Amino acid sequence: MASSFNRITIVGHLGRDAEMKYTPQGTAVCSFSIASTERRKDKSGEYQDQTTWFRVTLFGKQAEAVSQYLQKGKQVFVEGRLRTEEYTDREGARRTSLEVTANEVHLLGSRQNEGSSGYAPTTSASAPSKPRSIQQDDFSERTPPEDDIPF
Repeated sequence: MASSFNRITIVGHLGRDAEMKYTPQGTAVCSFSIASTERRKDKSGEYQDQTTWFRVTLFGKQAEAVSQYLQKGKQVFVEGRLRTEEYTDREGARRTSLEVTANEVHLLGSRQNEGSSGYAPTTSASAPSKPRSIQQDDFSERTPPEDDIPF
């Protein structure tokens, strides 16, 4: 049994477009940031959003495959290892950032959310969507067409 375990799972929205680079040895390195927002009630009963930012780095073939699809505002699922990094900002203050080395990155949302301007939610805040009924073929195995798989 392992003496320690470090794994984090994040679902959030990209804060910027992915940046693709290569090491001198030719390894692909994709970097991006994710915001994960949690809504909680404060003491006065008002809802407050608490956003946590993560810097994510992905290596290798998956980095090359997904980098072109990782655009600001898109929703993603990331799984990897978490570490903290301390640095000094421009004003001289000590800061800490949450750094994730990703093992897996999956795009979330539907193709209709994709567009040249980035993420576009399918429902508006003023008009909540009606729940749809569950159909029997929702549970059947379906294989997406080959050209629908981005990586």
